[in-house]
Amino acid sequence: MNTTKSSATTSRLILSLGTLASIVIIGSVLYKVQQESFMEAEVLTIPEQSLETPTEVIKVPEAMIPENNSVEESKEPKKPKIKQPSLPNLDASDQFIRDRLGLLSEKRDLAVWLTTDDILRRSASYVDGLARGVILSNIFPLSSPEGEFSTHRDEQTIWLNAGNYERYDNTVSVISSLDMDLAAQIFHLTRPLLEGAFSELGYRPRQMDGIILTALDQIMNTPVIFEPIQLSRDSVNFKFFDSKLESLTPLQKQLVRAGPENTRRLQKQAKLLRTALMTPSGRQQ
Repeated sequence: MNTTKSSATTSRLILSLGTLASIVIIGSVLYKVQQESFMEAEVLTIPEQSLETPTEVIKVPEAMIPENNSVEESKEPKKPKIKQPSLPNLDASDQFIRDRLGLLSEKRDLAVWLTTDDILRRSASYVDGLARGVILSNIFPLSSPEGEFSTHRDEQTIWLNAGNYERYDNTVSVISSLDMDLAAQIFHLTRPLLEGAFSELGYRPRQMDGIILTALDQIMNTPVIFEPIQLSRDSVNFKFFDSKLESLTPLQKQLVRAGPENTRRLQKQAKLLRTALMTPSGRQQ
């Protein structure tokens, strides 16, 4: 296959995993997209509710994440446990959350991601969007991927340049370094605060659990594409040529654009977190 000289888009894709809280506390791991022509045709925010009676009611999933029941300590060395302190109120919880999330990884980027304020409320809104397959673009500002989005051509066919995948390596590396057993412990510790944040959005505790698990399932159910990805172009906007890929949710499309290896690494972490959350002891077997 002959390729022509790569061409780069002129706008910028901003990565938004939502602070780590969105990934580890609530389970979502992913990207904020902003002002890139490839994404201009996609919905990046939850649409405003119509004043008219909707013809189809969106069902909020319900589930139950088991409580973290204590188990006897074995003589084998274990990962650090989060001691049960007195919880602050939701309005004053940011530093409390930062201190505990900082235990999840030694990578410097993590501390940068946690500098935002109102972490739990932002996390609740972000994961609510992820469960619907939507990436909220204005929740958490994170570092952008290196380089520019680019394509290449083979005669009249436009292809996604596989070199784009490397732009996400650093962020995915940080996510892959997170201790998901410890993340589950932090979830159980801060659950009353999370329930408060979700209740402000109108959700009950079991609906919160369902939203969290659904967000993780969105990641885990994304197809992993190893073959070259063909694009089409509508005016200035690039789209997936394959209608099945184009019909994926914005969240899943972003994972596909991150490349197969990065998608698999994120899916692995999502699966580890889901398993840890659903294990009553908070530890995977």
